[in-house]
Amino acid sequence: MSESNKIVVYAALFGNLAIALVKFVASYITNSSAMFSEAIHSVVDTLNEILLLYGMKKSEKPANAKHPFGYGRELYFWAFIVALMVFALGAIVSIYQGIQHILQPEVMRDPLINYIVLGLAILFEGFSWSVALKTFRKQKGNLGYFEAFRHSKDPTTFTVLFEDTAALVGLVIALVGIFLAHQLNIPELDGAASILIGIVLAVSAWFLARETKGLLLGETADPKLREDVLNIAQQDAAVFSANGVLTEQMGAQQVIASLSLEFKDDLTSDEIEACVNRIEAQIKQLHPEIIALFVKPQTKAVWLERTQGRV
Repeated sequence: MSESNKIVVYAALFGNLAIALVKFVASYITNSSAMFSEAIHSVVDTLNEILLLYGMKKSEKPANAKHPFGYGRELYFWAFIVALMVFALGAIVSIYQGIQHILQPEVMRDPLINYIVLGLAILFEGFSWSVALKTFRKQKGNLGYFEAFRHSKDPTTFTVLFEDTAALVGLVIALVGIFLAHQLNIPELDGAASILIGIVLAVSAWFLARETKGLLLGETADPKLREDVLNIAQQDAAVFSANGVLTEQMGAQQVIASLSLEFKDDLTSDEIEACVNRIEAQIKQLHPEIIALFVKPQTKAVWLERTQGRV
């Protein structure tokens, strides 16, 4: 796991922890529903960062007899749990608090404290968001942001970026809601802001859950990796045809590949074995994230018949 990804998560962790404490104090003093929702949001984000760090550590465990391909999917599992927590503890609690505040409105006390806290929170969240965005930009290359999000095989950075984006949107909603509730003397608007924050969290949770579920179930590796594998195999003198390759992402930096080859007819078994060893060595030199490569000798026709609908 790259150090840059860990820096992103740690920056978000400490930022959210500090913000959560200040928000709880402010919500208690001012009796603001929107501020309480934001405090819950920051607590959930803090717990999420802890879970991501735990998943990152577990995913680095070496392979063993029980898990011969390693523990890479631990990260995907905990990233999926993060998405569920954003919805269950963040969205639902915020919406519930908002409804309660609308049904039983209470006048806000000393809104100035809310403005100060929200301003500080925007600064802290903005810093965490900028760290995550800078790292994500490096990783996405020439892809667009949404396309990079859909194709990413490492959920840590895009999860933090999504959380921080939702947090900044939530802070703006809370700021507007508190301001209007105070200026217009309509305390129900504070509750409405809390409901909107919950909706923002629900939407972000849905996006995160959809993407991490796909990784958890197993997605194909990056197209460039598959292209490189086929090119290396086809260039070997002993190979008549590199038919195709099936891949599966087992973790952020862990891939297994099954390569279909048709060898030239005049080769001995020893020559075929030597060819496979050459191809495997070249592929793993170029893509060390491939933890296992399986080579299946078969004709192009057989390959196409058996992989229909999968390639």
